[in-house]
Amino acid sequence: MRYLVLRMADEETEAGVMPSEAMLRAMGDYMEEMSKAGVLLGGEGLHPSSKAKKIKFSAGRPTVIDGPFAEAKELIAGYAMIQVKSEQEAIDWVKRWPPMDAGGNVQIELRRIFEADDFGEEFTPELREREERMRVEAAKQA
Repeated sequence: MRYLVLRMADEETEAGVMPSEAMLRAMGDYMEEMSKAGVLLGGEGLHPSSKAKKIKFSAGRPTVIDGPFAEAKELIAGYAMIQVKSEQEAIDWVKRWPPMDAGGNVQIELRRIFEADDFGEEFTPELREREERMRVEAAKQA
């Protein structure tokens, strides 16, 4: 099972406040621990929404909207993708998040990623093969 671990934004991340050396070290240790355990697939911090764009479609036509965006608590400051055996294992990893982040007041959202079998019969063998080819190509480029 793959999960996306979303570190939700707060006033400091939205203001572009960079983490301290101690926080960078703690986060690096946490990510390294997941990597050594074989569960980490990737992860990065994100720039604040003031540097972001939203592309909204209306009747099929795109409109680009410049950030910043309201409601920092609903924005994402960073993410990690993990692969684990169960939801409980994913929760257990998130519970190990560095407690110093955001002065101990950080919010993490955990979202399961769809796997091929989740789509049922509609995800035909042909579509599955195409999906796998794209994953292999993306891995080569990474």
